[in-house]
Amino acid sequence: MTPPAGALALMVALPFAGALLLAALPNRARVLCAGTAGLVALAALALLFAFQPGVFAGGIPRFSWPWLDWLGVGFGLRLDGLAWMFALLILGIGALVILYGAWYLSPDDPPARFFAFLLLFMGAMLGLVLADNLVLMVVFWELTSLASFLLIGYWKHEPEARRGARMALTVTGAGGLALLGGVLLLGHIAGGYGLDLVLGARERIQSHPLYLPALLLILGGAFTKSAQVPFHFWLPHAMAAPTPVSAYLHSATMVKAGVFLLARLYPALAGTEPWFFVVSSVGLATLLVGAYIAVFQHDLKGLLAYSTVSHLGLITLLFGLNSPLAAVAGVFHILNHATFKASLFMAAGIIDHECGTRDMRRINGLWKLMPWTATLGMTAAAAMAGVPLLNGFLSKEMFFAETLDLAGHGFIGLATPVAATLAGMFGIAYSARFVHDVFFNGEPRDLPRTPHEPPRWMKVPVEVLVLICLLVGMAPAWTVGPLLALAAGAVLGGPLPEYNLALWHGFNWPLAMSLIATCGGLAFYYWLQRLFNLHDHIKLPWGGGAAFAFLLERLIRGARWLTARTRNDSLQRYLLLLVLAALAAGAWPMLRGGSGSASAALSPAGVMETAIWGVGALCAIGTAVAWRRRDVALVLVGAVGLVVSLGFEHLSAPDLMLTQLLVEVVSVI
Repeated sequence: MTPPAGALALMVALPFAGALLLAALPNRARVLCAGTAGLVALAALALLFAFQPGVFAGGIPRFSWPWLDWLGVGFGLRLDGLAWMFALLILGIGALVILYGAWYLSPDDPPARFFAFLLLFMGAMLGLVLADNLVLMVVFWELTSLASFLLIGYWKHEPEARRGARMALTVTGAGGLALLGGVLLLGHIAGGYGLDLVLGARERIQSHPLYLPALLLILGGAFTKSAQVPFHFWLPHAMAAPTPVSAYLHSATMVKAGVFLLARLYPALAGTEPWFFVVSSVGLATLLVGAYIAVFQHDLKGLLAYSTVSHLGLITLLFGLNSPLAAVAGVFHILNHATFKASLFMAAGIIDHECGTRDMRRINGLWKLMPWTATLGMTAAAAMAGVPLLNGFLSKEMFFAETLDLAGHGFIGLATPVAATLAGMFGIAYSARFVHDVFFNGEPRDLPRTPHEPPRWMKVPVEVLVLICLLVGMAPAWTVGPLLALAAGAVLGGPLPEYNLALWHGFNWPLAMSLIATCGGLAFYYWLQRLFNLHDHIKLPWGGGAAFAFLLERLIRGARWLTARTRNDSLQRYLLLLVLAALAAGAWPMLRGGSGSASAALSPAGVMETAIWGVGALCAIGTAVAWRRRDVALVLVGAVGLVVSLGFEHLSAPDLMLTQLLVEVVSVI
């Protein structure tokens, strides 16, 4: 039986209600806090599965509530195939992250605050993917930025955590403002903000003169959120957060919001030359830059962070190719990346938890000390590298195939497959480094504590995710085929292209590209490790993070300089600037449009009224002359106020007269 529409609202409301409940729990009851958060996530997941039969049958459950009707914006939720897939990732991986976090947090970490922030993040992401109109989507979009700020800065005693949280909020918040501008333009073009209306107005949108500004603003929001070049620098700094946060942020939330936006608006915005050149070029640059930098990271989470940047670039590139099959491959890789990246971050957290460090120059030889964790980590790393029989191999092959299908684009059609193969080579290199440096390569060096296998339930989430990587890799059509078809159909807004989720497609160019990338990546890593001495390579040249810090410092210096030049604590100067600004604002329309003449009926003034106004004028002049003697000036300005009050009375405005008298009394006092 299909649940009522109100169950959609309940599914979104549950995490927020759970966050409020956790805020009232004692901050030392870790088991109670984790259990409460886990039950909330599982309850929302159960509601999602209750909608599965109707959604997979082609239905789109909806919920609406009057909100801003005068703006044409309602509080509406909509569960189509794409939203169902993302909700599954958000709730499913979220539940595993909660279980993992229950064992990861130390006794000094307040669990109620952590799990409350995590549920707030979960609710914001659910609202984002289920939103039925663009304005509501932007509201939840900004809420994800705020929730991630709280989670990244959870260890508020750490300067790096505070710095990473501010950087993430600044970059993604600025992108959110750009997105808001693009959404307002898009709604203006389409004639409303409802998702069905916007997605069905493709021709009107793409033929409108405001299409390009709207597209660039919306892409600005998507690129900042999904850490695309040149906005990629904030994501590695977010690694100051606890590892459960990193696992959740990199796999199912936050950064996936950017690629979700590309997928959601694909039917309305894709298919044009501006979309192709902007989205594909940014995605290709991010794919290469992230993969290259990942190789040179010594921090285990830093390597995984830059690999996330690279894989987000791969997904963005696929959506930018304007090919239906490329869009299917993009959706497929979103699913695959979520599973192997969440498991990799959890494995990295276990290693950090047991060794006391994430420096890959020290945590060598863990295969002997943590064999089961090593097996899980190596399997997930193989999926990230695209090794056969694992899920990453299938979407990587589809990606290579789509880069070859760029006929008619000249140099781009030739360069893209080469760049994709080069990025694949870097991907093999950083995956090989993850496996070799952490689990082999000699003995551990100066570890803070002797590592051993973690508690049983800390490994269960990693085992579940690695098992999914294996099942999808070996039986894709049976495991993920229906979900992929459902979500990809919602992205394309029409019939699906022909594709085959098979393990073997024969000897072809994608397989050749994969073999070249594998051999080249292993050779590149061998050269770096044995001949270049990778461990002595401390850091890469000046990058985006340094540029952000430089610009922020210059902005603060400029603000201080401007403040010093305009602030001298002189009330007279402030009043003078205020009056001059008011005069300039009033004179500007007259200077632009010229002066005109008009006649108006004047009220008659007798001798008494004229005399009173004359006294007021003399008092005003006396105030200006005697301003150095403040007692005299105070009396004179009070007289001016009294004359103004009498003028209001003469013009039949007793309320204004009373107000003016009260102002004068207060001024004198």
